[in-house]
Amino acid sequence: MSETIVIEPGRLERNYWRDLWRYRELFYVLAWRDVAVRYKQTVIGAAWALIRPVLTMVIFTVIFGRIAKLPSEGTAPYPLMVFAGMLPWTFFSTGLSEASASLIGNSSLISKVYFPRLIVPIAAVVVAFADFLIAFTILLAMMAWYRFAPGWQILALPGFILLCFFACIGPGLWITALNVKYRDFRYVIPFLLQLGLYVSPVGFSSQVVPSQWQLLYALNPMVGVIEGFRWCILGRQSGLNGSSLAVSVAVTGFFVWFGVRRFCRTEKSFADLI
Repeated sequence: MSETIVIEPGRLERNYWRDLWRYRELFYVLAWRDVAVRYKQTVIGAAWALIRPVLTMVIFTVIFGRIAKLPSEGTAPYPLMVFAGMLPWTFFSTGLSEASASLIGNSSLISKVYFPRLIVPIAAVVVAFADFLIAFTILLAMMAWYRFAPGWQILALPGFILLCFFACIGPGLWITALNVKYRDFRYVIPFLLQLGLYVSPVGFSSQVVPSQWQLLYALNPMVGVIEGFRWCILGRQSGLNGSSLAVSVAVTGFFVWFGVRRFCRTEKSFADLI
């Protein structure tokens, strides 16, 4: 028996989160569609999810490890340290990029039928997570190559993956709402992500940042995420700054709250603007 949705003043606001659960099958469909067409009609297909982080790792290893001679985390091999930071950053940057353009890419669907629009950017982040899982196999291969076994800290890795998800979905919701009205943001996002790559501890250890600047540096939410990933993977070779992690979690929580709030406030106008 099919469900009937009654549209009346104020009802959608009262039942928004219930409708989000009701439309969970649409979320599965959109997420699977985006994953299925991600590398369609490309020569090497899903291998792009491996090539991009590997090439970036090689470049950062040469620049920061060989030329600048920056220290690694403890005795961990420098390429392994870099790749452990590259994984969450690639997840974050891909998820933010996909989420920020998701409403524009689904304009025909948004302008025709009602459903909670929040489903669209969240489903877009699933594509980034699929890339993350593919690239994670390279990390496992590198750990086997260097004979580097993780410690008990690896059990906390799912928590930091979840933190990375929220770190990209928070600003992603805000930016995708802005992108509907101001299309200039599609040109701004690649620049911001490129800048963020170099101000985040991806190619280097955050230990090179002076201690008096650590808390200010942690206002970048990806600092806590990347440090957490390295701590989970490298174990005792990597330190985890509890204060920096707390700041990053707080900033991530603020962006999630602000992103959801702004998205829901402007959602009614999407169909008209898009």
